[in-house]
Amino acid sequence: MSNTQFPATRMRRARQAPWVRNMVQTHTLTPSDLIWPLFVIEGKNIRTPIAAMPGVERFSIDLAVKQAREAALLGIPCIALFPNTPDHLRSSDACEAWNPENLMCRAIRAIKAEVPEIGIMADVALDPYTTHGHDGIVENDYVQNDKTVAALVKQAVCLANAGADIVAPSDMMDGRIGAIRTALEAGGLHNTLIMAYSAKYASAYYGPFRDAVGTIGRLKGDKKTYQMQPANHVREAIAEAQHDIAEGADFVMVKPGLPYLDVLAAVAQACDRPTFAYQVSGEYTMLQLAFAAGALERETTIYETLIAFKRAGASGIITYFAKEMAAMLKS
Repeated sequence: MSNTQFPATRMRRARQAPWVRNMVQTHTLTPSDLIWPLFVIEGKNIRTPIAAMPGVERFSIDLAVKQAREAALLGIPCIALFPNTPDHLRSSDACEAWNPENLMCRAIRAIKAEVPEIGIMADVALDPYTTHGHDGIVENDYVQNDKTVAALVKQAVCLANAGADIVAPSDMMDGRIGAIRTALEAGGLHNTLIMAYSAKYASAYYGPFRDAVGTIGRLKGDKKTYQMQPANHVREAIAEAQHDIAEGADFVMVKPGLPYLDVLAAVAQACDRPTFAYQVSGEYTMLQLAFAAGALERETTIYETLIAFKRAGASGIITYFAKEMAAMLKS
């Protein structure tokens, strides 16, 4: 047995200078680890700030194209698109979600035409299109699973036909991954990736996002009948991820991020697919407010939070800090 007693062992020897710290560092963060969420709105040459998310804006399609180009130049491999659907196009059945001329489809086509080298991940959920703010079809005050899955299939195929590289069901309905995979295969969309929001918790950290996509104030009740219970054992998250993989998911995701690092680590260890983490809007806004107050140093704190996801086993991170972090890493 090796001698692990002081002074034969001095753990600080490997921390004494940058060269040795860099040599023994076990995890790294690069721009290719990052996915940048972008919010799109109707109009031209329009950018509107999101009050609940300091530093984040909604972009009209023409400006979203420019943002995608900047992201690609920074080495970010993929953007995640989310729409703020005009009020008059929202309905109880969310039929705008599978309109091939909807905001998302037009944004995907425009970005692919101008920045073909960047991947596009498209959100698959009905809440940006419903009048009630739920992720599915509501009947008798309950989100109907199977009717919602049928709608999500139409939405996913529509987005894939528009050019989305990844469809990302964020709804937490049972069986939706298998149904979407079957429909993609039947439609000849064999190379469309599915990133399943496999372990998505009924979290208080989503509030700023709902402001961004225009669902805040619409939601009746909560989403606890379909999103996961934060107090439950990580076994449930592993089971959800394994179900999604069996149904055809290429990637799985844990959401939120930092409060669920234990879940992320367990899912990444147990599953044989790349596992992603989503640093959600509430996490982002808390850090921004801390930076504004002078309570935390900006660059080192952003890096530390993101490397924590890699240390826990994340293959990649969806984060509103992606563009800023990629620029820091580049420099």
